[in-house]
Amino acid sequence: MYSFPIDYVEPVFRPPSEAKSLILPVTNGCSWNKCTFCEMYTQPQKKFRARKPEDVRKDIENAAKSLGGVKRVFLADGDAMVLPTRRLLEILGELNAAFPELQRVSSYCLPRNLAKKTVEELKQLREAGLKILYVGMESGDDEVLRRINKGETWESTRSALVKIREAGLTSSVMVLNGLGGETLSRQHAINTATLCNETQPDYLSTLVVSFPQGEARFREGFGADFVPLSQQGLFEEIKTFLEHLELDRTIFRSDHASNYLILKGTLGRDKQALLDQVNLAITSPGAVPLRAEWQRGL
Repeated sequence: MYSFPIDYVEPVFRPPSEAKSLILPVTNGCSWNKCTFCEMYTQPQKKFRARKPEDVRKDIENAAKSLGGVKRVFLADGDAMVLPTRRLLEILGELNAAFPELQRVSSYCLPRNLAKKTVEELKQLREAGLKILYVGMESGDDEVLRRINKGETWESTRSALVKIREAGLTSSVMVLNGLGGETLSRQHAINTATLCNETQPDYLSTLVVSFPQGEARFREGFGADFVPLSQQGLFEEIKTFLEHLELDRTIFRSDHASNYLILKGTLGRDKQALLDQVNLAITSPGAVPLRAEWQRGL
């Protein structure tokens, strides 16, 4: 009977674009794990810890024996980049030795993880095979960030993304549509767009904030004035966001399962076409294909 070479601590998360990657856990859980909107690593078994080097090495060796030509690896869990540069270089070296056909390694990255890493260190990681960092910006508005207990600011996120670009790494940024509710919707959209303009990410995606386990934890931090955006409110917010974006060559996606309206394009080339789609969804909802509630896998 076949047994997968890695014994994961469930649940395991990865970006949609890493569907064909080998998921290699180098940490368990998330070192911050205080964001009130996030339910990914709240289970007891996901308490944060760095995995022992010998355990990671054994997983790599077993995967090399069982899986053959691995070309992509995603370093799990929530923020492998919290590990020291020395340790990350060791892991990358072991991966390159085990998988001769390896093309890229990627990881989630909290902005705070790069505060003590220099651009030169990031260049070393890039040269060793790290190619893509997925950054949860969530919002570029400091009030929203404070209320969701993100532990980041407009400046800390800007600084991290600038380092990523200067090191020649690819950045993939995630933003949460609806995160500020009705009260903070406009400033959330505008300030997030401003931060994106400042940092020019390579990839930008929007997801709709959702609470599969209920809103109690989120509301406790955000405040009693949180009113979720309606479907039309979400469209109005994404319109404001797009209107204020001034990007050069950013691949934009709003196609995660949480989104009602699927948007794809390159910004700024396709900015007006994307705005036309959003405006049509606002003025003539029946004229644009939208996901039904049951289709929105959260």
